[in-house]
Amino acid sequence: MSDTHAPHDPATMFTERAWEERYRATPAVWSGRPNPQLVAEAADLPVGRALDVGCGEGADAIWLAERGWPVTGVDFATAALERAAGHAAARGPEVAGRTTWVHADITGGWDPGDGVFDLVSAQFMQLPEEPRTMLFARLARAVAPGGTLLIVGHHFDDEHAADHPHLADMGYTAEEIAWSLDAERWEIVVAETRSRLGRLPGGSGETTLRDVVLRARRG
Repeated sequence: MSDTHAPHDPATMFTERAWEERYRATPAVWSGRPNPQLVAEAADLPVGRALDVGCGEGADAIWLAERGWPVTGVDFATAALERAAGHAAARGPEVAGRTTWVHADITGGWDPGDGVFDLVSAQFMQLPEEPRTMLFARLARAVAPGGTLLIVGHHFDDEHAADHPHLADMGYTAEEIAWSLDAERWEIVVAETRSRLGRLPGGSGETTLRDVVLRARRG
């Protein structure tokens, strides 16, 4: 996903149909820029195989591919994946050749495999606790030995969460994710909350956002 706001209707916000409609209603949902915490945390990593979970229109995956990473981007909105593939193609054959786009519901039966990726990135997966916990466990298993798990989310104190109380169950902290990882197998590199400027819905101005950032290295 992106560092901007997602649809907030609790009855529909996690459905493929809702996201398909949202993507097809506008030429671009997201900014086209990579998420800032991905840039901050992945710029110094050695190149390997990457998984971008909830890739949307592909900005994060393309940023990695431009730096030599073979990247698999996963999303359940075909409209988003079509745009992602188009954006990758526009960057040239080398970038396009390093990107693979997979249509799958990450909250369903989708399984990325065990020990497959050198970087697994999940940006702003704001899900209810039960599916979120199961998803993060699958993502952790998908990291290869020596690889990196990077999870970034909205802090529950963000203004948009306060304006939408039904999102309270979708907030989490970096410490909560860290506690869920086996301490004998994982080194916690970063577990903190960071403030940054972000755009308000509709591009009507800027506001301060707080990002939960968890970066862990698998032993």
